[in-house]
Amino acid sequence: MSLIRRSFITGAAGLAATPALAQFQSVPAPYVKGKETDPTTPGPLADGLVRVNLDTPEGLIVLDLEARVAPITTANFLHYIDTKRFDGAEFYRATHPPGDVDYGVVQGGLPNNPERLFKPIAHEPTSTTHLRHSHGAISMARFAPGSALADFFICIGDQPYLDADLSKPGDNLGYAVFGHVASGMAVMKKILAMPTDGVPKSPDMKGQILTKPVKITTARRA
Repeated sequence: MSLIRRSFITGAAGLAATPALAQFQSVPAPYVKGKETDPTTPGPLADGLVRVNLDTPEGLIVLDLEARVAPITTANFLHYIDTKRFDGAEFYRATHPPGDVDYGVVQGGLPNNPERLFKPIAHEPTSTTHLRHSHGAISMARFAPGSALADFFICIGDQPYLDADLSKPGDNLGYAVFGHVASGMAVMKKILAMPTDGVPKSPDMKGQILTKPVKITTARRA
């Protein structure tokens, strides 16, 4: 198991309430910069997908969720949407290789609102769903498999090391992808590039906490 993947899977040890994000010691298989698409408006909605809008002060992020392929994870996310528990949630954490703000991970959720959390959900690994941590993928943060709550992350660039890899020892189930950004990747890149000298809860998160978290003003089905 690579150092970067190991630190993502096990880096949550000792954290009070925040599942791990990647620590970038190296950059695995980055997407080709300049060739990714970033539509200003989302295309037609395909069968089996559910579209949601995340409004932020930095712009609109539109997500297409895989209700058919990842039903447990999608239903959990929609539960937070439909009960308006994501209204006022935050994008609060960002990690990227040193000096490269075009490739990384942005995490959002309810890290300081335990009273707004529902019960953990069963894990839907990429080895089952066949979804991938590709550019624009949205996936659930977690500790052990089956511990995901409300925290999620969005990939900027292809990040296959976060997929399940059953050939590896230990916790090899990766993270649960359950959709992708239909439009708004420019917003995600802007958030990724923001200063990250916020106060961390653990040394593992030093340099990853946004100085000014970005509020999710409203989160609704489209």
